[in-house]
Amino acid sequence: MTNNFLIHLIDDEPIIHDVLGQLLSSEGYQVEISSSGEEALGKFQEQKFDLVLLDLLMPGMDGLEVLKQIKRMDPEAPVIIITAYASVESALTAMKMGAYDYIQKPFKNDELLMTISRALEHRRLQEENIRLKDELKKKFSFSNIIGKSQAMMNVFELIKAAAPTRSTILIQGESGTGKELVARAIHINSDRANNPFVVVNSGSLPPDLLESHLFGHVKGAFTGAVADKKGLFEAADKGTIFFDEISSISLETQVKLLRVMQDKEFMRLGGTKTIKVDVRIIAATNTDLEELIQQKAFRKDLFYRLNVIKIELPPLRARKEDIPLLVKHFIELYNKENNKEVEGVSEDVMEILMDYDWPGNVRELENVLERAVVLSKSKIITRELLPPFLLSGKQAMYEELNESSLNFKEKTSEFQKRLITIALKKAGGVQKKAAQMLGLKPTTLNEMIKRLKIDTRSI
Repeated sequence: MTNNFLIHLIDDEPIIHDVLGQLLSSEGYQVEISSSGEEALGKFQEQKFDLVLLDLLMPGMDGLEVLKQIKRMDPEAPVIIITAYASVESALTAMKMGAYDYIQKPFKNDELLMTISRALEHRRLQEENIRLKDELKKKFSFSNIIGKSQAMMNVFELIKAAAPTRSTILIQGESGTGKELVARAIHINSDRANNPFVVVNSGSLPPDLLESHLFGHVKGAFTGAVADKKGLFEAADKGTIFFDEISSISLETQVKLLRVMQDKEFMRLGGTKTIKVDVRIIAATNTDLEELIQQKAFRKDLFYRLNVIKIELPPLRARKEDIPLLVKHFIELYNKENNKEVEGVSEDVMEILMDYDWPGNVRELENVLERAVVLSKSKIITRELLPPFLLSGKQAMYEELNESSLNFKEKTSEFQKRLITIALKKAGGVQKKAAQMLGLKPTTLNEMIKRLKIDTRSI
């Protein structure tokens, strides 16, 4: 059996060198031997070891001092203490100083090998965890939120200033602008990065079920509550909780959420025990909360609690100079995922992408480019790879007119339907806001929606 693990044995007894050296070598480990603490620390300055076997009782520098110095040079190094029965108390002190475990002399070979195996697996998991966190930090770093426009530069500055604080943050922007991406970036770049980031999909659950998800419940709180259950606030303790589309929360739940924000405590549904939590709240919305306040659909006091730091994400149509950067980013991303070698888009495709208003924002652009990369058989994405709705520019309009009916009433209705749908998407489904964009009275727009049979539920 072979492996690449290098074990550093630090012990002053030649018999231990021979016994353990042979045992570990027979298991495929590479072994470095030191007879004193001073010798071992000299080697630590030149080489990294996967695991250390350290005798506590050695002449000169004792094992506890050696352990202290090892932990200073390599804090993650797993150290297994070798100790005689009489010095078990010192071994426990070593554990408090960061040793992984200890083995008493005389030890059983199987016991020692099992402890070594566990320690090496523990280190592997630690390193994997560090690697994954580094990858996560890169993925959700500010540099990964693509944009060079002044609008995005302003957003980056605000994110950088807000991330290290403990303040509540409200992210406002249309659907598809990357609100969750920004929320994760703030969490990863805060002092809560090593603690949970919990997402609450506010609009996907009925009020009573949402409260159970948020605050948990005790056994018997309602039909089906067969056991105690922790809520998302408890799961997010010491971390961040992200409310996606906060505007959809019922007024009753808003009251309870406000209480948690003010008192940093709550009770589970059906419970009597107060539970304290330390949670940072980030909320997102694609609707105008102040307008909802006027409509008595959102609490003013909760809005003020949420609106400590407000980050407004611009729609893609307001930062079209970022489209070439986003195109490059998404092509590289989906090249990797699909083992493709697409180099870019043709000039006319870039013109089409720049000309379109992107009601679905960055998410819509990403979907278009993922589809194009997957279907592409060459290094350049051409217009044939774009979905039909994008080919609604002048040339496509002429092609469409030449290939189909020229009925004026029919074509006018199609155009009205398309224009109203785009306005509704931009307005987040709020008809009053869409009517303002179109220069129509809300009642006129409502009549047109009914006449043209536009399904507003899918917008």
